Amino acid sequence: MGKIVAVCTSPRKGMRKKNVGEGTLIVNHGFEGDAHVGNWHRQVSLLALESIEKMRQMGLNVGPGDFAENLTTEGIDLVSLPVGTKLKIGDSALGEVTQIGKECHTRCAIYYQAGDCVMPKEGIFIKVLQGGKVKVGDNIEVLPE
Repeated sequence: MGKIVAVCTSPRKGMRKKNVGEGTLIVNHGFEGDAHVGNWHRQVSLLALESIEKMRQMGLNVGPGDFAENLTTEGIDLVSLPVGTKLKIGDSALGEVTQIGKECHTRCAIYYQAGDCVMPKEGIFIKVLQGGKVKVGDNIEVLPE
């Protein structure tokens, strides 16, 4: 079981997200108020704090939300989760892993600063199966098949 260490949103695509502390996941939509919402397979993005730490060790001053992820987690190996894995998020939300990593068509500011970025390789995406409130400190749990 892991923990949510940041809940991040942004009003527009292409910008770093801000840790807002809590938010509402909406079925087949994503985080209420986030620019990346919609009825598609990448409704919510997740990145592990452990992945962000790799970039810090490269000398970057980065933290949760800087890779445009919605949920920053700790204590769960996100990239090892196969597509189709179900995640219980907080008290009532449920998500399903739909994609591991992503192709970056344009290089972001992080890439130009460090020569690399962890989100395309280590970020994951989910669709929301069951909505609910999510906040910093909540558990995130991989459900058995």
